[in-house]
Amino acid sequence: MASKITDRVFFKGTRYEFTLNPGPFNVKEHVLITIFANSGAGSVYAIHVVTVVKVFYKKHITFFVSLIVVLTTQVMGFGWAGIFRRYLVEPAAMWWPANLVQVSLFRALHEKEERRRGGVTRIQFFIIAFLCSFAYYVFPGYLFQMLTSLSWICWIFPKSVLAQQLGSGLYGLGIAAFGIDWSTISSYLGSPLASPWFATANVAAGFIFVMYILTPLCYWLDVFMAKTFPIFSDSLFTSSGHKYNISAIINSDFHLDIAAYDREGRLYLTTFFAMTYGVGFAALTATIVHVALFHGREIWDQTKASFHEKTVDIHTRLMRKYKHVPEWWFVCILLANIAFTTFACEYYNDQLQLPWWGVLLACGIAILFTLPIGIITAITNQTPGLNIITEYIIGYIYPGYPVANMCFKVYGYISMTQAVTFLQDFKLGHYMKIPPRTMFMAQVVGTVIACLTYLITAWWLMETIPNICDTTASNSVWTCPADTVFYDASVIWGLIGPRRIFGDLGYYAAVNWFFLGGAVAPILVWLAAKAFPQQEWIRLINMPVLIGATGSMPPATAVNYSTWIVIGFLSGYVVYRYRRDLWQRYNYVLSGSLDAGLAFMGVLIYLCLGLENISLSWWGNDLDGCPLASCPTAKGVSVTGCPVFS
Repeated sequence: MASKITDRVFFKGTRYEFTLNPGPFNVKEHVLITIFANSGAGSVYAIHVVTVVKVFYKKHITFFVSLIVVLTTQVMGFGWAGIFRRYLVEPAAMWWPANLVQVSLFRALHEKEERRRGGVTRIQFFIIAFLCSFAYYVFPGYLFQMLTSLSWICWIFPKSVLAQQLGSGLYGLGIAAFGIDWSTISSYLGSPLASPWFATANVAAGFIFVMYILTPLCYWLDVFMAKTFPIFSDSLFTSSGHKYNISAIINSDFHLDIAAYDREGRLYLTTFFAMTYGVGFAALTATIVHVALFHGREIWDQTKASFHEKTVDIHTRLMRKYKHVPEWWFVCILLANIAFTTFACEYYNDQLQLPWWGVLLACGIAILFTLPIGIITAITNQTPGLNIITEYIIGYIYPGYPVANMCFKVYGYISMTQAVTFLQDFKLGHYMKIPPRTMFMAQVVGTVIACLTYLITAWWLMETIPNICDTTASNSVWTCPADTVFYDASVIWGLIGPRRIFGDLGYYAAVNWFFLGGAVAPILVWLAAKAFPQQEWIRLINMPVLIGATGSMPPATAVNYSTWIVIGFLSGYVVYRYRRDLWQRYNYVLSGSLDAGLAFMGVLIYLCLGLENISLSWWGNDLDGCPLASCPTAKGVSVTGCPVFS
């Protein structure tokens, strides 16, 4: 475009002067486009609220109210991001590992490089890897979908419930299961190539403990009636092991019908699902204690430094040549957003259910946790979740209102997560020396466009695709795993309430002890680091990451984690240690090329085949091949398709 479009200047000499050709395309423009795209690259979490109300509960919510929820939850993150820039962007110690993938990719695409004898340049490597990723994904994405989870133990023991519970990568413990599919590897934990090895090791330790020690132990000891339900499932059950009929306990006002709930009986979770909530409790307290012990001094020093000049790193010094974004811009956006959200929740209370004080409480939780969770993400590339504590708090204060619970979660949790995303982009602009005001505008515009695009697309899908999100519908690929978990959470925490699940009226009250365990764990590591200062590896034990490793399960499954860990080990330890030259040159470029190839082929398959509902039906597209993995093993429990144990 720079070489072909006219460089004529229109309205020359006036205040409206402009040209269609500002000059050669450069790396800063490329970074700005990427930041613009990043504003909508991740999922817009508030869409889950709309999906759950319309599809799962089959209740009424208007497009305009949906747009308010989606837009305000995304934009609110700007306020928190602006407040914490000085702590999470300017310090050199906050290095944000995920940005290194993009920085390496920009360098590969824009820097002129001489090809080594017998080797390839980084741009050549990117193109080759991109084409391979693009061509390969047609197999796990369409032709041979079993590649997403090769659970070969199930093939050897096709009639054994125990073997399939152990070997299923999607519905069991995933022992020896693996996926030859980049979407399986990177879909929940991000790229393993971008994860520092110490963080990968922490995730591996947490996953192994929860999946291969805690879960089997609880299951075979029949803790919380574990054998009555599947070993791994996010579904909700009755005491007899059958799916719970949620619609039977909702009254006409979209609240919990206490009398109906007493008739239907207590709601039960799989023991794994209950344990993941416990792990979430522990991760929350571990995050607070870990940041206080290991980063408290840094936070205090940075707070003092914000009031007077001090030595800064080279990136911060160079960025000061540009006009910065005044903090009052962020504060104004935040206050206006909070005011509009409060008004919307009061005016449309029949649809959103959340009272005005719920909005303010959610904002208080978000601002409290943005800094500690931002520090963890900036150092380890892993983001502990706040979703459980937000559900827990509003569930106790305001039980029986599922939409209020979901709205509180997105305002308390997602606004914080969105702030972390914005801060990561701030750091990318920091590395690449993008003018802050230009970057700010790109993020604002990108966020607004993303909200509209996501909501319109989701609304269209929900209105046009029959049986969307219905896992019982045959041959349907529209199973909505993340929405299903979101729906289950709204039932547990919102409709029924934590008191009837994890409180004095519930069956899972013992899970609350995880709060204490999470608080104690970082103290033990801190004491060990003080007692043995020469053992540097002790300080690399990051309890929030280790404990919260399985925070994405469900909907993530065992094969997502095990394959991610293996690739992370090969990249972050083996190649980094023995061929560091190759790692430095190609690791992050490879990560970007695999993502790009997968994305392009995924879109192509959907446009050419998915929209026309053209599918292949053969054994290679049986995703897991472990039909008995979800069967209960308690004596006398009868479930369709499963053997009855006596």
